[in-house]
Amino acid sequence: MSGDIDGKIYLGRSDKPEYLTLKLANRHGLATGATGTGKTVTLQTLAEGFSRAGVPVFAADIKGDLSGIAMPGEGQDWILKRCAEIGIDYVPDEFPVIFWDLFGEQGHPVRATVSEMGPLLLARLLNLNEVQEGVLNVVFRVADEQGLLLLDLKDLRAMLAFVAENAGKLTTTYGNVSAATVGAIQRQLLVLENQGADKFFGEPALKITDLMRVEPRSGYGTISILAADKLMGAPQLYASFLLWLLSELFEELPEVGDPDKPKVVFFFDEAHLLFDDAPKALLQKIEQVVRLIRSKGVGVYFVTQNPLDVPESVLAQLGNRVQHALRAFTPRDQKAVKSAADTFRPNPKLDTARVITELGKGEALVSTLEGNGTPSMVERTLIAPPTGRVGPITPELRRVAIERSPVRGVYDETLDAESAYEMLAKRASEGPAPETPTPETSSPTQADAAGGGWISDVLGGLFGGGRTRGRMTIGEQVTRQVTREVTNQITKAILRNVLGGARRR
Repeated sequence: MSGDIDGKIYLGRSDKPEYLTLKLANRHGLATGATGTGKTVTLQTLAEGFSRAGVPVFAADIKGDLSGIAMPGEGQDWILKRCAEIGIDYVPDEFPVIFWDLFGEQGHPVRATVSEMGPLLLARLLNLNEVQEGVLNVVFRVADEQGLLLLDLKDLRAMLAFVAENAGKLTTTYGNVSAATVGAIQRQLLVLENQGADKFFGEPALKITDLMRVEPRSGYGTISILAADKLMGAPQLYASFLLWLLSELFEELPEVGDPDKPKVVFFFDEAHLLFDDAPKALLQKIEQVVRLIRSKGVGVYFVTQNPLDVPESVLAQLGNRVQHALRAFTPRDQKAVKSAADTFRPNPKLDTARVITELGKGEALVSTLEGNGTPSMVERTLIAPPTGRVGPITPELRRVAIERSPVRGVYDETLDAESAYEMLAKRASEGPAPETPTPETSSPTQADAAGGGWISDVLGGLFGGGRTRGRMTIGEQVTRQVTREVTNQITKAILRNVLGGARRR
C-alpha cells in the first residue's frame, strides 16, 4: 500500500492521512460497527499493514471472509474508486497465511491439553457452578500430586471416576466430594464432547512460536487465520480458547516493555462471546491479561458490533479505536451510540454522536494513540481498501494453502501419550501387588529377612495395608501401594536402629 510509511500503518484519509503508530500498537484496540458497515474490510486492512511491517497476526474468521487474504488482490471497481478518493495507488499484494481450525477441517488442528487449560477456564467451558468448580480443582490437585497427566478428555473422565471412587478418603483433606457432583461434571463433559471439543484437547499441543512466524524471504509477518464459522456453534469453547491463547502468551513471552512494533497482534471477532455470562472471576482474569500482556509486546484488537459488548474495565485498556456506523433505532442502540461517542477525544469540528449514525459503508470514526500515548482527536475517515483478495476463497485454494503450509505435518496427526487414563487403567489391570519382595523390601542381611516380615505385618495392619479379597478399586490399589512404601521405609528404619544398637553393645 503506497500510503504506508516507516513505523506506521496507513488506515485511510480524513482531511489528512490517518495512521496507526506501530510503537503504540501494543496498547490494544477496538473496531465496532453494525453488520455490513465494513468492519471485516477494516480488520483485513489492519492485518495486512501489520504483516507488511513484519508483525505476525492471528485473526478469528467468523464467516470465512478473511480467507481471501491468502491470495493476491484484485482491482475490483469499488477498490479502485476508493483508492482514487483517498489519493493512493492500488498495488495488489500477497501475504503468508496459515489456516487453523479447532476441528481440523478447514486448517491445521489446534489443540491444548486439559492441564494447560486449567480448572478455571475449564469450569467456564463446562458452565459449572461454584461447588462443581471446587470439585474440579480437587481433581486437578489429586492428578498433580499423583503424577497423572491430564492431556485429553478421557484423562479427565478417568480422574473424575477415580476421585468419585475415593471420595471418602479425599473429603478429609480437600472437603466434601460427592458422587452426584462428579456425575454432573461428567454430564457436562458429554455435552462438550458432542460439540466437538474432544478434538481440541490432546497432543500435539499448539506451540505459541508457530503463531509468531515471519516469512524469511519477504519479511512479512505470517497471518494465522482461525476458521471459526463452525466454532460459533460452541461459543463457550470459542471464548475459552481465545482466553487460553492470551494466557499462554502471557505465561511464555518475556517482558519487553514498549517495543518499536508488536511481537504479535490478535484480532478477536465477535468479542462479546468472551464476556457474555462470564463469572466475575473470569472477567477479572480477562482484564488482568489484557492489561498486562502489552508489556509482552502483544497487541489485542477486539471486533464486535456494539461497544457495550465490552466491559468498561477492558474498554479502558483499548487505546486505538475504529468506529463504523451504528443504528439508533432502540433505546439500547441510542445508549450504544452515546457510549461510543463519549469514548473518543472530542473534535470541535464533529458532532461525534450524530456522525456515528450517518457514516457510510467503508467510513469510520478513527482515533489512534500518538506522541506519548494520548489519543488523537477523532476524525471521520474513509478506510483504505485491502491489497489482498477481498472475500472468501474456494475450498480448493484453501487446501492448496494448507498443503504449502510451513507447519504441514506438525499438528495433523493426533498423539496419544501415556497419561492419566492409561496409567489408571494399568493400575486397575495389575490388581493386588505380588507377595514376592521387591528390590526396595529385600535386604542382604539375615536380620532383615527374619524381622522384616512380622514388622511389615504389624505396620500393615496399623496402616490398612493388609490383603483384601477380590478385585480392588483403583483407589484401594493406590492406597495399598503408598502403604507398602511407607511400611518398607519404617521397617528399614527400625531394623537399622535395632541392628545398630546390637553392634554398639
